[in-house]
Amino acid sequence: MAGVDERARPATSRPSVHLPWSGVAIPRNDLLLSGVLLVLQLGLSAAAEGHHGHQSHLGVGGWLLLLVGPLALLAWRRHPVAVLWVAFLATVGPTTPSFGYLSLIVAFFLAATGGHRRAAWVVIVVGYVSSLWLAPLVWGRPLATLDGALILGSWLAVLVVAAEVVRMRRERVAEARAVRQAEERRRASEERLHMARDLHDVIGHNISLINVQATVGLDLIDARPEQARASLEAIKAVSKDALVELRAMLTALRQDDDEAPRSPTPGLDRLGELVLLTRATGLDVTLETTDLPVTLPAAVDLTAYRIVQEALTNVTHHAPGAAVDIRISRQPDAVLIEIVDGGCPDRTAVAVPGGGTTAGNGTGIAGMRERATALGGHLEAGPRPGGGFRVAARLPLEVGP
Repeated sequence: MAGVDERARPATSRPSVHLPWSGVAIPRNDLLLSGVLLVLQLGLSAAAEGHHGHQSHLGVGGWLLLLVGPLALLAWRRHPVAVLWVAFLATVGPTTPSFGYLSLIVAFFLAATGGHRRAAWVVIVVGYVSSLWLAPLVWGRPLATLDGALILGSWLAVLVVAAEVVRMRRERVAEARAVRQAEERRRASEERLHMARDLHDVIGHNISLINVQATVGLDLIDARPEQARASLEAIKAVSKDALVELRAMLTALRQDDDEAPRSPTPGLDRLGELVLLTRATGLDVTLETTDLPVTLPAAVDLTAYRIVQEALTNVTHHAPGAAVDIRISRQPDAVLIEIVDGGCPDRTAVAVPGGGTTAGNGTGIAGMRERATALGGHLEAGPRPGGGFRVAARLPLEVGP
């Protein structure tokens, strides 16, 4: 299917060959491996026999045993332990083919690195004992010398160590892949949370402004049509901005690559627009900025804007017509944000989780606090002793990875 990552294909989708007489599908790599081993075992054994006087010493049984191991390897994915034992038994006999051990070595590696270490080690031990003592006793051959036992033991030890090295390397690769996938899932989850916060801020703030302006327009449409017209124009501007931001977010969510979204994310440079739109709802908003750098880290810039936006949304909801002072200043290592409103008599405040209070259900304050905490900063929110409400945040300029 077009567009599907080839790395994500399951193992069962690897290229395979169907055997017509059995109906079994064998991966091409397994067929190639079996064929190469078959050619090597037969070819090398024939060359060795020809080197000794052009007279065969294997007999029909020996040549047939050379076929058993490679053919058994065709089924190693389904029955790795059984294939290992078959390959081992193919090397047992009065005239064991010298090159018949190639299939046994391959079967051992496949079993030891495929999660069947115990069975592989058992075959190694049984093979070592039978080669040195059992086979000579059964077939009437002299027992192996001490030097022969040490040499065979050394070769088997090298084989076991090599298999363990391969197995541990595969486990490290699999573990690294699992860690990478877990990190990708964590980042995806954080990105979804970030987008959810942005959607909350955009929808909550703009819908609140639209609601207030619509209420004002309905109340004044007969008595003051010009002021009602101004409310409708404010609704048009607010809804347009909301649509632009929502389209930018949805575009980012739909992107399949790492390209940046075409629309810029809002920052403190757009506070002037935000203040003008908020003033249209009847709030008396004053903005004061002191010693702000020309550019801020993108995360700090966006978070600062969203905190001011959410604070103004709360004032619009719970203290309509109040005077609001926004003060943003810079410390050597942080940006300070303070939003203070004079409040109104009917405003009520309730406690929110994590300290402080807010008007309403506390969702907006919790979201602002999470944004500040995510950057290593902090946020305080609560009613003022003389009335009104205060939101204060400190955002560090050095944002960690």
